[in-house]
Amino acid sequence: MRHGFIYGGLSWLTAIAVICTVVSIRAADSKPNFVVILCDDLGYGDIEPYGRAIPTPAIKRMANEGLVATDYYTPGNICTPSRAGLLTGRYAVRTGLAYEVILSDDDRALPLSEQTIAEVLKPDYVSGLFGKWHLGHRTSNWLPTNYGFDTFYGIPYSHDMLPLPIWNADAMTGNATSAPADLPNLQQQFYAHAERFIESNRDRPFFVELALSAPHLPEYPSAKFKGTSKAGPYGDCVREIDAIVGRLLDKLKALKIDRNTVVILTSDNGPWFEGSSGPLRDRKGGAGYDGGYRVPFIAWAPGRIKPGRTDAIISGIDLLPTFCRLAGRDLPKGVEIDGRDISSVLTEGQASPHEAILLFNNEDIVAIRTQRWKYVDQTYYRGWTVSLEKAGYAELYDITRDVAESYSLAETYPEVTKQMQQRLKQARETYAPFKKGVPPAILKRIQELQQQGRKPD
Repeated sequence: MRHGFIYGGLSWLTAIAVICTVVSIRAADSKPNFVVILCDDLGYGDIEPYGRAIPTPAIKRMANEGLVATDYYTPGNICTPSRAGLLTGRYAVRTGLAYEVILSDDDRALPLSEQTIAEVLKPDYVSGLFGKWHLGHRTSNWLPTNYGFDTFYGIPYSHDMLPLPIWNADAMTGNATSAPADLPNLQQQFYAHAERFIESNRDRPFFVELALSAPHLPEYPSAKFKGTSKAGPYGDCVREIDAIVGRLLDKLKALKIDRNTVVILTSDNGPWFEGSSGPLRDRKGGAGYDGGYRVPFIAWAPGRIKPGRTDAIISGIDLLPTFCRLAGRDLPKGVEIDGRDISSVLTEGQASPHEAILLFNNEDIVAIRTQRWKYVDQTYYRGWTVSLEKAGYAELYDITRDVAESYSLAETYPEVTKQMQQRLKQARETYAPFKKGVPPAILKRIQELQQQGRKPD
């Protein structure tokens, strides 16, 4: 009897193991859901997995259960070009949105010819954008529902721009309404609408972009989070983001779709006047150094993504080709995609598919990063834009040893310097035909400031 019990127990255990394996294989083979939590101006050092500035227990849990990428680069060092690159898989210079951000009186918009993640996942996926858009707001068809999203609840640009309406649009009905935004409750409203969308579409593949407009200045933490950090209102906003992340992960588990959902947490660029870029040099809007481009990136997908860390160089332009691969979709035809499929980095811990990642400051390529090396050719100094190469200060950094980009090794490794300079030259030649120059709205702003005797920012 004892032996029979043991053998019977083993057979039951074997059966359970087989069932679990089958369920796991089915989950891996099915089309996963995608949720991208895109924060606004969140710094590399603002959250616990990268620094210790602000307690973020939910994000820390997400990191422990997922993959932390230490060398993720945004497609731009400011908002509009970064968001354009993330959604299209293309450097923003190709889309006409590489120069500065779209202003309130700016007629620029993401061309309708561009294919976004939401569009390339159709017809298999339903998609919703909840939060900040900032890819155009003055054309007749600027709403995200014209770019593949089935629903949009959010604001057209940053929450420091006025007037600030919050839009509610539905692609199926064509209805679109707006009302004044409730700033202190904005992030909670974004999440609430995203959660309802997820609940309604739990039985089919979905893509959600939860584009929080925090912790961008000025800070508007909701009442529940005011005074909950030791880092002022900025820290309170980060705490609120952390709570939203926790609610999302708990909701996915409660709906029993957590094992078939890929969640990405990242930022559109580095921190602005507040926040921490951690050990990195410079911050949002800076020229060639990492602080404006290198931000948190955590990928969470139980059963798909093995917990750990990776130093593989990856970028926001990689999300479109990666989601296509995981969803079994082809890349858009007739479109030059700059991003690479990083699914093997996320799921198998493999090396980056990139030979190099380009860093743009407006329409100019100002730095280039390989897995080990970083070559920088532009910085700002006392109101001047300085070409370091022309000034005779070639700057080459070994990022594996000098994350702060403090000590140039250009003279120590002259051959590497020459190779990186050639890479930069070739890249500039490749993208030069796409440059459009200063947009009219930006030029008008510069002229107004000059007439007032002020320097443009």
